[in-house]
Amino acid sequence: MPEFRNPNLQTQGSGGGSGSGGGDMRGTLIVSMLALVALFGYQYFFKPKPALPAPTQALSQPQAPQAAQMPAAPGQPAQVAASPSAAPGITAAAETETTVENENVKIVFTNRGAQAKHWILKKYSDSAGKPLDMVQQQASERFGLPLSLFTYEPALTAQLNQVLYRPSATGFVLAPNAVTFHYAQNGLDVVKTFRFDTSYVVTAEVQVRRNGLPVRALLSWPAGLGDMEEFKPQTVKGGDSGYLIRSSANSIFAWSLDGKQDSEKASKVSGNATLDQPYEYAAIADLYFAAALLPDVPARATLVTLHNTIDLPSDLNDPNSQKKPADVIGLAVGDTGGYTRVRVFAGPKAMDVLTSIHAISADGKATGQNLEPLVQFTWLTVIAKPLYLALRFLHDFLGNGAYNWGWAIIIVTVIFNLLMLPTRLMMMRSSLKMMRIQPKVEAIKRRFAHLKMNDPKRVEMNSEMMALYKTEGVNMYGGCLPMLVQMPLFFAYYRVLANAVELRQAHWFWLTDLSSPDPWHILPIIIIASMFLVQFLTPAPGMDPAQRRMMAFMMPVIFGFSMWHFASGLALYWGTGNLINLAMQLAINQSKMGKEMHAIAAKRAVKKNGAGAARTIQGRR
Repeated sequence: MPEFRNPNLQTQGSGGGSGSGGGDMRGTLIVSMLALVALFGYQYFFKPKPALPAPTQALSQPQAPQAAQMPAAPGQPAQVAASPSAAPGITAAAETETTVENENVKIVFTNRGAQAKHWILKKYSDSAGKPLDMVQQQASERFGLPLSLFTYEPALTAQLNQVLYRPSATGFVLAPNAVTFHYAQNGLDVVKTFRFDTSYVVTAEVQVRRNGLPVRALLSWPAGLGDMEEFKPQTVKGGDSGYLIRSSANSIFAWSLDGKQDSEKASKVSGNATLDQPYEYAAIADLYFAAALLPDVPARATLVTLHNTIDLPSDLNDPNSQKKPADVIGLAVGDTGGYTRVRVFAGPKAMDVLTSIHAISADGKATGQNLEPLVQFTWLTVIAKPLYLALRFLHDFLGNGAYNWGWAIIIVTVIFNLLMLPTRLMMMRSSLKMMRIQPKVEAIKRRFAHLKMNDPKRVEMNSEMMALYKTEGVNMYGGCLPMLVQMPLFFAYYRVLANAVELRQAHWFWLTDLSSPDPWHILPIIIIASMFLVQFLTPAPGMDPAQRRMMAFMMPVIFGFSMWHFASGLALYWGTGNLINLAMQLAINQSKMGKEMHAIAAKRAVKKNGAGAARTIQGRR
């Protein structure tokens, strides 16, 4: 370490004698006197100008102020501005609330931490029929309120979110407007400003300084979303629908990074992971709602993922069932420069709303990636999105009646089945051809019946059968075509009903919510009965009786009971399709082709089973 000496002490000479030390001291005094004379003379004849502030760095955000020099009076040394710790404190005497409202949302702020206590979506309701609050109260009590601050110092984070800020306004504020919360005490200076327009988006500006230096403080949405009702203490589970689902199990963390969108299941999100990358947006979302933070300067974005758990019954409708942890995810977004400006979207995953919100692009304008990818249609987007648009068009065409989403599903199903009619007729023709050549097929099988299943000569049997099919113009997979075409639409319907917020709580007669199961299980029963009748009325192309019975009984039961806990809108689609198929099959049975198929099926049944034919299920006219 270098040695620091006090210049007021005498400097000893090399020999340690007094004469040498005295000479050095006299020289020092003479030099000091001349310096003082020059200093006072300069101040007398050349009055100094006030010091100019140092040029600030060209940034889009304001920087932390430096300790500025105060103008010096004549004959006095320059003074340094008082430190922040000496400045008077800025705080509030008591906790107050500020309510900001527009036509879409009503946000209630508390000045304790300058956070959002309630974020109410005025056009959406919870299961009890009350306006939906995007703040999940039970989780927020444990893990923090929306618009709280996150820092890398737990004590500082707790302080920032507990102190009483001085608000620029209290009571009711009508948007568009802005509200600022300010706190300054003991060297800590915090300013949070929120700007509101007529949309679901709030612009937030956060600046935290300690002793004049910026602190990296991130704006956070830490504890899930308000429609996750499984966290609420409920005396009667399930509310009006009588069936409660674990919404948090469908929550995801989604983001856009360098123009590429991706998402991760809640269970795979790391807790307190810092990611300094150019995020256009980051969001937490469930099936129908989302909270997204869009940084003003993506190139300087810093992101922290938050992950906590709350123990819940494994069966939410049975409070006494075994407890299992439920995921509660959140996120915090800031700016690596220390000054954070982000836009906060908290609202429905409605397609029109999401497509209107854009991230900041490289030119600094809000023309970047929109939030539409938050609607998770997955790989079925190519089918699900047109289906959703068709349903919405029909709903708008029919008007805004309470039942129009259900009627839209029925109309789309009817149109689709009419379009599928040619493939159904093709399937029937293929089945008739198969029935006509069935004797030839059985003759080939009898010639090779003595061979074991693993005998290589069985390849010859398959080759002869394929040659026969080709000669007779039979497509052995023709009967599967309608089902193969229907299945993608079935899964697309599932994705639409599971993600289209417009279908949430949509009514249709006894169905109170098309996105929830049928409360009376009427549709699953209709599906079972209609599928059995279709199987019963459809002639089989030489199908083995055991397989015939399995198809007639097992398939309806499997499909019907799978719909027991599926969205009733999906069951409405499937049940409507089955009834249409039943009507089509009755019509086909009266045609020339249908009568021939039934005659061949009856003749084969008598020949194969003799007197037992009556016990075998055959198609009826």
